[in-house]
Amino acid sequence: MKWACWIAGLALVLGCSSAEKERIRAYNADGVFLYAHRRYREAAQSFQAALRLKPNDPALLYNLASAYDRAGYVPLAERNYRASLQLDPNQVECRHALHVLLLRTGRQKEAEQMVQEWLQNNPRLAAAYAEDGWLLAERGDLPAARARLQQALDLDPHCTRALMELARVYEKLNRPDRALVLYERILDRDPKETEIAARYNFLLTKGARRPKPE
Repeated sequence: MKWACWIAGLALVLGCSSAEKERIRAYNADGVFLYAHRRYREAAQSFQAALRLKPNDPALLYNLASAYDRAGYVPLAERNYRASLQLDPNQVECRHALHVLLLRTGRQKEAEQMVQEWLQNNPRLAAAYAEDGWLLAERGDLPAARARLQQALDLDPHCTRALMELARVYEKLNRPDRALVLYERILDRDPKETEIAARYNFLLTKGARRPKPE
């Protein structure tokens, strides 16, 4: 089971004084730095310090949950993921991280229910369809996952999560040529996606090429 490894950036200090903004930015930046260097407990302390200045900030709560998750404090991670989603229900990375945690702790049914509720509440949100596609792929139902991810791309052709998950599905279906095209679409929009670039280059080294026109 892959860990979710995104954490929120620094745009999370509206409504504070200038001095307070800088302190929140400093604590959060320190937490992001420590997290990137796998010092998860120390990162959690920095995010906690930021939250004391700006309680109930969904991005900070997500960052804190991510640090707890990586440090192995699963109940604390879950509590903070849920608190973050209460404040901002459509945080894609936070939702995915919570769903990964639920699967990792043997609660697949709960994850499935959460995804279905998200879909029902947001029937035009591509990210919700992408998350359902990911979950179907995790269950091993690759044809259903492919169809669901295509629905996501019909809603938003640039949905990075849908493109990424569909590429992974095609890899599992032994169609690296199609995966290559999807990874290219992500990198065309964001060349800094290092994980995607690494996967793209790996497929090239294995001889994958773009599919020929049918």
